[in-house]
Amino acid sequence: MVPSVCGIFGCLCDDAPRVLIEGLKRLEYRGYDSVGIALIGSGGIKVIKEKGRIDDFAAGLPNSALAGKVGLGHTRWATHGAPCRENAHPHTDCSGRIAVVHNGVIENFMELKEGLVKRGHVFSSRTDTEVIPHLMEEGIRQGLGLKEAAVSASRRIKGSMAVAAISASEPDRIVCIRRESPLIIGIGYNGVYCSSDIPALLPYTNEVIVVPEETVVVMRRDGISMETLGGSPLEPKPTKIDWDMGMAMKGGYPHFMMKEISEQPLALSNTLKIQRAFLERAAELIGGKAYLTGSGTSYHACLTASYLFSKIAKADIRAVHSSEFQDAVADLKGSTVIGVSQSGETADTLSALKYAKMMGARVVGITNTLGSSITTSSDIYICTQSGPEIGVAATKTFLTQLAALDQLVFAHALARGAISKEEYAGATAQLERLPAAVQSVVDRVGDLKGVAMKYSRRKDAYFLARGINVATALEGALKLKEISYMHAEGYPAGESKHGPISLVEEGFLCVFVAPSDSARGRVIGNMMEMKARGAEIFSIITNGDRELIAISDEYFEVPEVPEYAYPIVCTIPLQAFAYFVAVARGYDPDRPRNLAKSVTVL
Repeated sequence: MVPSVCGIFGCLCDDAPRVLIEGLKRLEYRGYDSVGIALIGSGGIKVIKEKGRIDDFAAGLPNSALAGKVGLGHTRWATHGAPCRENAHPHTDCSGRIAVVHNGVIENFMELKEGLVKRGHVFSSRTDTEVIPHLMEEGIRQGLGLKEAAVSASRRIKGSMAVAAISASEPDRIVCIRRESPLIIGIGYNGVYCSSDIPALLPYTNEVIVVPEETVVVMRRDGISMETLGGSPLEPKPTKIDWDMGMAMKGGYPHFMMKEISEQPLALSNTLKIQRAFLERAAELIGGKAYLTGSGTSYHACLTASYLFSKIAKADIRAVHSSEFQDAVADLKGSTVIGVSQSGETADTLSALKYAKMMGARVVGITNTLGSSITTSSDIYICTQSGPEIGVAATKTFLTQLAALDQLVFAHALARGAISKEEYAGATAQLERLPAAVQSVVDRVGDLKGVAMKYSRRKDAYFLARGINVATALEGALKLKEISYMHAEGYPAGESKHGPISLVEEGFLCVFVAPSDSARGRVIGNMMEMKARGAEIFSIITNGDRELIAISDEYFEVPEVPEYAYPIVCTIPLQAFAYFVAVARGYDPDRPRNLAKSVTVL
């Protein structure tokens, strides 16, 4: 399975409160900014939720709440609305008789909410999820049952969703809907369960059903029924799981890093659902003078964006390392600084943004963590939608940063007249096709095992590219050295003859990022220079590029995409190459030495 943000859990069993808490603890790696449960009892539905970790939440539960045989639980990673009690799931309708938990991103929630408010609905949160119980409430008012109301609501919703819903009017069931976001059903001797991921189910059953796309499920204590959202019956197909708990948390993968590489198509799809209003506001804030700043992988995302701002928006926006920002930038008054950080707590980036604000600049924050220091200190922020990332080496968080910045570039280009509305619509359509292209790459990364084994004992490597993929090469080199401890350096390929080429000798590894973009012709000359000195060439190329296949000793093909999207598809094989090299050298790629997930000290 390919998880996204948040974790949901539901059960029909004798001790639902205890099982809910235990299940959520096994899903906490999916989200940990807030938690909540909903239970059906004699008095209707009782909802208890709070900001913070599950252990603290469980310790504070009143004994009076611990009763019920049907319930839902949720552990949240915020994407809409900051982490707080009001935004925690479950969410209810106006009457409090419907409760819903949701994993996914609703693209059109703003327009849905506006319509619901006009029709008299009262909202208590700033989340996208809350539109679901209110839409279901309208269906039930029209005489629909819980299942039919959920299906009706799903038809009005655009975006990804794994939804579980309960109703005080139908207290013997849980209704679930799946579109894009993962949903697993477990059938045990003592109960029936639903979850975002397999680990939460293993203590109760090893018989699971992976819910197909566009499916509604009705769970009762005596079993389940499934049908498509169009009403066609489906036959449940249980699968026996023989993973241990550690493997289950990793989705059956040996390491979180490979699991998270596999999650990138869905993470990208979710990030492409960022509300256009947020992008427009950020784009309008970027004036005549602007800078991008980040550290490590986030700096590479900034560098990629600087090329795109120049090519697409005709705007000269420089990328600056956060740690060097105060020394590298003099006059900030009236300018805009775009700060990029996965955690939103990176000390160097926070320091750069604090300095920028002090000097009179406006700040746009791009982060994966709502409620982080960067989101609270930004004039406008954009939240990427990759969900928690456990592996220290950034993978899906880097791709979602690229996707968020791509969208910002096009929004800014439209705002300043560098592209037309028609061109903007065309770019948006192209972006929406990217998850499928990324999936096609992810499906084939296993082909790199042999390449990684071949080169795993080399001492040095150069990663080379031109144009927009210079940052891709830098990121590939960073991944290799941070998890495999092989010395690797990334360079603009044209700079290699100004010093680096002196190290090249027989068998020296040169990794070229050379898709069919505007820089391809110039890269070929650099490849030949390296090959003439005995280097072995491993190339990332576009499908069917026979000329580069002939030049290369090893190669990996990516699908043809628009030029601005090549950094996204070309990064994935470099991530996988680094992973397989690390494993071949006997290292744990999830825990590279001397590194931490979030660097919170200067």
